[in-house]
Amino acid sequence: MSQLAQQAIALHQQGRLADAETLYRQWLAQVPEDFAPHYYLGVICMQQGRLTEALPLLDTALRLNPGEVSLLINHGMTLRLLGCAGEAVASLDRAVSLQPGLAEAHVQRGLALGDSGRAEEALAAYDNALALQPHQAQALFHRALLLTDMDRPDAALAGYDALLTQQPRHVEALSNRALLAWTRRGPDAALADWGWALAADPRHRPTLINRALALGGMGRPAEALADYERLLALMPDDAEIWNRHGATLRALGRSREALASFNTALRLNPDLALARSNRGHLRWTEERRYEEAKADLERAVALEPQMPWLAGELAYLKMQGAEWDGRAAEHAALAASIAAGKPAVRPFAWQAISADPASLQQCARIHAAAEFPVAAPPRRAAPRRERIRIGYVSADFREQATAYLMAGVYEAHDRSQFEITAFDNGFDEDSPMRARLRAAFGGFTDIAPLNDEHAAQAVQAAGIDILVNLNGYFGRPRNGVFALRAAPVQVNYLGFPATLGAPWIDYIIADRTVIPQDERRFYDEAVVWLPHSYQANDSRRARPAPPTREAAGLPTQGFVFCNFNQLYKLTPEIFAVWLRLLQNRDGSVLWLLRDNDIAMASLRRRAEAQGITAERLIFAEPLELDQHLARLALADLFLDTIPYNAHTTASDALWAGVPLLTCRGAAFAGRVAASLLKAMGLPELITENLDAYESLALALAQDAGRLTALRTKLATARDTAPLFDTSRFTRDLESAYRVMVEKSRANAAPTSFAVE
Repeated sequence: MSQLAQQAIALHQQGRLADAETLYRQWLAQVPEDFAPHYYLGVICMQQGRLTEALPLLDTALRLNPGEVSLLINHGMTLRLLGCAGEAVASLDRAVSLQPGLAEAHVQRGLALGDSGRAEEALAAYDNALALQPHQAQALFHRALLLTDMDRPDAALAGYDALLTQQPRHVEALSNRALLAWTRRGPDAALADWGWALAADPRHRPTLINRALALGGMGRPAEALADYERLLALMPDDAEIWNRHGATLRALGRSREALASFNTALRLNPDLALARSNRGHLRWTEERRYEEAKADLERAVALEPQMPWLAGELAYLKMQGAEWDGRAAEHAALAASIAAGKPAVRPFAWQAISADPASLQQCARIHAAAEFPVAAPPRRAAPRRERIRIGYVSADFREQATAYLMAGVYEAHDRSQFEITAFDNGFDEDSPMRARLRAAFGGFTDIAPLNDEHAAQAVQAAGIDILVNLNGYFGRPRNGVFALRAAPVQVNYLGFPATLGAPWIDYIIADRTVIPQDERRFYDEAVVWLPHSYQANDSRRARPAPPTREAAGLPTQGFVFCNFNQLYKLTPEIFAVWLRLLQNRDGSVLWLLRDNDIAMASLRRRAEAQGITAERLIFAEPLELDQHLARLALADLFLDTIPYNAHTTASDALWAGVPLLTCRGAAFAGRVAASLLKAMGLPELITENLDAYESLALALAQDAGRLTALRTKLATARDTAPLFDTSRFTRDLESAYRVMVEKSRANAAPTSFAVE
């Protein structure tokens, strides 16, 4: 070998690639038909990522020396990296045939076979390499990767374990094993692996990303944020990381900072659909900036129309803005997506759109499976003890609708037979209702700062027999606690009037009106039918004297139709009925709850288009409950919505003495008002279609005597009918709880039953 060649190879071995390349090219000029300078130049180009330059050099070297095994291996590697896996396999087959005892040739052949989609052959190639060299790190690592892709996680874990016994600081193996350990060995094992990986390489980006995502999913956003901060120091121009940083800040309640992070993400990548979606959602929920929010969600849909839940989020936003153009086609597309099993819309939004109980069930099942894909632990039997322990899980132990309904029930529970504990996923507030609820419960456990696993452990430590889910998919749910089977019996009640579509909920509390016997199949839970209305009510609510009409912002004369639902429950069909009622009842007004300016302006425009002046739509400011109940008594007739009825607002109207007119819907959420009216002894105010609803509303508005008789009947029933008899309701609910626990103690599967 010439002195020039020796010097070039020495420089190459020292890592001085540019100097070595200069000498290799001089060597090549001297002996252009020698395979060696072509080969070494090709290797340098490979090392520098110049694959398109490397390949012709290696091709020439092979023509000059077709039997050189190391050359065949490098040639095959280059072809594979250039995306020519089939040709790479051919070169590596030759290398293996020439030197079958070389483990490296089998490893590279395995990589090429894997890239060619020939997984079983690739696995055999790695096995051949390990038979020759049992501790070959590259073979162990890529074999474990391949087994993961082949959906053989336990075998993959064993492969990573074997590698890490040889190389405990193999960062990629630790990081990848953590992802598998997450589902096979639990989150603690995963976090340990990521911790060791970062100890070996504190700047390892895949580990930081995966650990941050996992910590966020575990309900540990503060720790996740620390990892994202480290990532941003390494990757300040990565839009994806800025988006995740913003999402984590939002989970911590730091909305202003979250918005800044989403803005940065979109400055770096204006077409990042998830950042558009996140910013749009934040702009609406935190800032009520409707137009900007809609623009973000529309752009996100255009960029990534199949993003889970996104189309439903946009449809729900438009409902809140009373923007109804194109509504029918949009909702039909959502229904088709649900029927196809796609995660298009979340169950809470779909309730306000669909009247099809089968579609509502399918939507809930899709959501439950997507949110909690891991199978729940098996159901366990409730222990026998003197008193049944009930746990109520809610984010709304405060001045909120669920608390207004349930406060009296908590207080009325028979303490000689039941212990009740609140598991609070909300926040503390200095309010009379909060103080009242704290006094009502035997225990009050704050689970908001706990992740699902620790919250479930708190439930188990309290020895809860029946855990009641008062949020479902509404508000700030904690379904993850239920998915972990925190209690022997788990119940869906009040907050979400539909099935949760989940195997980890045993019962749903209902009545014969909201869930008729022949519709039991639309509920994944066993149905418990209470004898009157399913809805709890508090008989201790105030009955303050009403203010004057002027003080409430109403005209001194004229008929007052009202509805105090949130405006997303309005539909063009129901609003058209209301406008015709205004047209046909001189001097009447429609009294609604003040919402966002966009929705109110839309409703006024639609009214004016039908010849109804904007002044006849009166929007009431939100008030404290006692003040609201006082002014509500000024209304003449409460007009219900469909497909999503008034729920707490319907009870408010009846408590205030205002007749409530409803149209019975086709699903639970659309039958609540009918349930309440039956429990008040007022079935004559239940209609079966919108034509009958409109006719009866107009008849009542034009017949003062008939309306007065209804108000008198309502005033009497308020003190005698089951709806507001909190003690009677609580006894019925407790009877249901006893049956549930006895079934559990007998190791019997949950089955539907009625409380007579």
